[in-house]
Amino acid sequence: MGKSHGFFRFFSKEIEMQRKILIFDTTLRDGEQVPGAKLNIDQKLMVAKQLERLGVDVIEAGFPVSSPGDAKAVNLVARQVRKPIIAGLARALKKDIDILWEAIKDADRPRIHVFLASSDIHIEKKLRLNRSQALEMAIEAVKYAKKYCPDVEFSPEDATRADFDYLCQVVEETIKAGATVINIPDTVGYAIPEEFGKLIRQLRERVPATDKIILSVHCHNDLGLATANSMTAIANGATQVECTINGIGERAGNAALEEIVMILKTHSQYFNGKTNIVTPEIIPTSRLVSRMMNLPIQPNKAIVGANAFAHSSGVHQDGILKDRRTYEIIRPEDVGAQQHLLILTARSGRKAVRQKLADLGYDVSDETFEKIYKRFLSVADRKKEITAADLKSIVEVELSKVEELYNFVKMVVTTQAMSGTDLPLAVLTLRKNGEEITQASVGNGPVDAVFKCINGITKLNVNLLDYRVESLSGGTEALGESTVKIEINGEVVSGCATSPDVIEASARAYLNAINRYFSLHK
Repeated sequence: MGKSHGFFRFFSKEIEMQRKILIFDTTLRDGEQVPGAKLNIDQKLMVAKQLERLGVDVIEAGFPVSSPGDAKAVNLVARQVRKPIIAGLARALKKDIDILWEAIKDADRPRIHVFLASSDIHIEKKLRLNRSQALEMAIEAVKYAKKYCPDVEFSPEDATRADFDYLCQVVEETIKAGATVINIPDTVGYAIPEEFGKLIRQLRERVPATDKIILSVHCHNDLGLATANSMTAIANGATQVECTINGIGERAGNAALEEIVMILKTHSQYFNGKTNIVTPEIIPTSRLVSRMMNLPIQPNKAIVGANAFAHSSGVHQDGILKDRRTYEIIRPEDVGAQQHLLILTARSGRKAVRQKLADLGYDVSDETFEKIYKRFLSVADRKKEITAADLKSIVEVELSKVEELYNFVKMVVTTQAMSGTDLPLAVLTLRKNGEEITQASVGNGPVDAVFKCINGITKLNVNLLDYRVESLSGGTEALGESTVKIEINGEVVSGCATSPDVIEASARAYLNAINRYFSLHK
């Protein structure tokens, strides 16, 4: 027993000595750059609060200069999310920095994140500058940001394609100018692990001042190497990783937060690093982001996919039954994969529903609750039980609603004999400005017929880019969640809705996307 206690005391000391690896989450900035994934202000705040519960160290809340709406959303996050550092992104321009500071100045721990190109192709072709001009611009931007905020991060964009000597010069000079964090971005996902690890190691050796600041990395997934590159950077001295929930982001996405965190958790001694992430919040966060942004998670996605802890092989099943460690290196409950079944029915009153919402971590206004409760009753009247997944979806869909120019009234789908063939016939009624409008259309299928009805009423030329239906729970009465991505006049918008009737869910999701389009063009 004495030897055992000694071992655990030694092990505990070793854990305490491990490096703290900071998790910089950019879901609300880089993740939101996915076409059709734009969040409204309420959604952005909800995701930010969940990221706070997850335990991320930094939330990059947005790019305020991009729009007044984004600046407003970033400011709301800065005022209401207290624990993490709240950062925003700015180009190396005084105007950008001014707008960014106004957005984040109310945060308890604000950070200004400035970026400027460092590769020749970006400097010469994009900025139309030379290296000296770009260096001076970077230095001045950091100095200007420093006047506002003590915590300034600088990113030499496209660092993995930059001349190494010049990159070292940029890093050294921006640290002298006041940067407290230097981020090395693999902006186009060009790097491979061995070379990226070598770059980070040599940068630390060449620029001794990097020992006095936080050295960060931001890896993109164009070659499927974002996570691998991030991990080799940590192994070579990086102490902050910029990543997103589910790996979403520009083009092929970013390094996935859940992968970074669980690799560090399972191999903490190898990397000599640990995070402050509350890992049971990983899957709830993943699901929230997926629903809010209408970006389904592929079933085989590591850590958070539906099949991440599924076993179909007889050999695997036998091993799991005997000892889960035979085929699982992560306990499902450690990432929040095991969720209790929440049972609600049409007989459940407001108090019960309100309590269950609180249990699930939702704090909504009385006005919003009444909308949720109305939708809850509508769904509960058509299915025997409402599960936790059902209720979460009802809440998140309700919060994602926009001002409705067109309101769903009723729908009937039958078949119509035409040219000796039975074709689906949809009759749909929408309400606009108090007037009910009815349209009948046939289609190749019932959903196609319904979509044609909506197009006929709204008189829009809509290009359907993506359409998905997902069952949120088991059984024949499962609540169906439909997500659509459409293009109108070159603009991509998404919609989401739920219903026990998948055709109705599809119609409401399509209509949600169209109303979202109109709300953006008021």
